[in-house]
Amino acid sequence: MTIALPYTRGIVRANLLLLFLGTVLPLLSADWPQWRGPNRDGHSTETGLLRSWPDGGPPQVWKASGLGAGFASFAVADGRIYTQGQRDGRQYVMSFDLATGEKLWETANGGSYSNSRGDGPRGAPTLDGGQIYAVSANGNLIAVEAATGKRLWSVDLLGRYGGSNIRWGLSESPLVDGNRVIVTPGGSKAGIVALNKTNGDEVWTSEPDRAGYSSFVVAREGGVKQYITLTGTGGAGVRADDGKVLWRYPKAGNRTANVATPIVSGSHVFLSSDYGTGGALLRLVPGGGAEEVYFTREMRNHYSSCVLVGGYLYGFSSRIFTALNFMTGEAVWKDRSVGKGQVIYAEGLLYVQSEDGIVGLVEPSPEAYKEISRFEVGRGSEPIWTLPVIADGKLLLRDQDTLYCFDIRR
Repeated sequence: MTIALPYTRGIVRANLLLLFLGTVLPLLSADWPQWRGPNRDGHSTETGLLRSWPDGGPPQVWKASGLGAGFASFAVADGRIYTQGQRDGRQYVMSFDLATGEKLWETANGGSYSNSRGDGPRGAPTLDGGQIYAVSANGNLIAVEAATGKRLWSVDLLGRYGGSNIRWGLSESPLVDGNRVIVTPGGSKAGIVALNKTNGDEVWTSEPDRAGYSSFVVAREGGVKQYITLTGTGGAGVRADDGKVLWRYPKAGNRTANVATPIVSGSHVFLSSDYGTGGALLRLVPGGGAEEVYFTREMRNHYSSCVLVGGYLYGFSSRIFTALNFMTGEAVWKDRSVGKGQVIYAEGLLYVQSEDGIVGLVEPSPEAYKEISRFEVGRGSEPIWTLPVIADGKLLLRDQDTLYCFDIRR
C-alpha cells in the first residue's frame, strides 16, 4: 500500500518513523520457551542488551523465594517464568510473574526426590502450544496448562517402560516436536519414547537403553530427520518417524554421567562428556548414519554444554573455560574464567556463571579470553548448577529456592 503525503509533512513523519524504529527495534525482546533457548543451542535472540555492566552488576529487578529445592532451569514466554522445585515431600511445576517475581501457580508432580548431591527436580520445563511439559527427578512426565497450571495428563515413565532411576536423578528437559513429546525413560521396554503431546499416548518406542542426563536436539541433515542425545551408553541418533536407532557413538560417553546437550550445525554434531572422556565431531551421512571427523580430549563437558559462535565452541572442559575450533578440534585458548560453570550467548556476547555464583560477560574471540564485566550473587549450601536464562531484557539466575532477576537492557 502507498500513502501520498504532502512533501514537507511526509519528511517530518518519515523522520519521526525512523526515530521510532531506531528507538524501539533494539529493545525488541524474545522468549526462551525451552531448555537452552528457542533452538536448544544456548543462544538467545534478544537485542538491545548492555555491552558492559556497572560495578556490582546490572540492576536487580527483584529477588523471589518459594521455588524449593532443585536445579531446574526455566522456560519463559508472555511475561511468565516456568520452572520446577521441591518442598514438603512433593515436587512441583510452577509459574512466576516475570515483571514482579510473584508466584502465579504450582502443580504437584509426584513425591520428593532426595540425593546427596542435591534434592528436587533437575530438568527445565518445555513450553509448547499453551502447555508446559516437565519431567520430575524420579521420572514423572506431566503436561499442564501454562496459564493456570491445570493438570492435563501425566505418565510414570520408569513404571511404564521398565526403567530404574539413574544415580543423580532424571534430569531431562523434554523435546516437543510437532505433536510428539520425546523423552528417555531408559527402560528394559524402551530406551527412548515418543508420546502424543495431547494425551500422553505412546506413538513409538526405541530399543532398550540406559538413560543419561542429556536432552534431545533435532537434526535434519543426511536426508533423514533424527533426534540426537547422549544416553547412558553414549551418543545416539534415532529416526524421528519411528524411533529406529540410526547410529550409536559410545566413545563420547562414559559409565558415570553423560550430561551435555549435543551441538548440531548443518551436517555435523558435537558430543562431549567428562570423567576423563572428551568430545567428538561426527558427520551425519546420507541415509541417517554418522561418521567420526575427530575425537579430542580438549573439551570434556561435565554438567554444562558448549555454545557454538563463529565456528568456535565455547564451553567448560571440566573446570576450565575453553575455546575449541568446531571443525578441527583444536583448542585455541583456555582460561579459569569465573570458575567451573555454565555458558549461554546473546547479542554477540557470552554470559558465564560459576557454580559459586560469579557471573561474567565475555567477548567470544578465538584470540584470547576477553572478559568485559563480572558480578557476584554468591551461593548457598549447594553449588549453582542451574542454567541462566535471558528473556525480555532480563537475566534470570537460580540458587535453589531463590530466583534472581536482573535488568540487562541498554
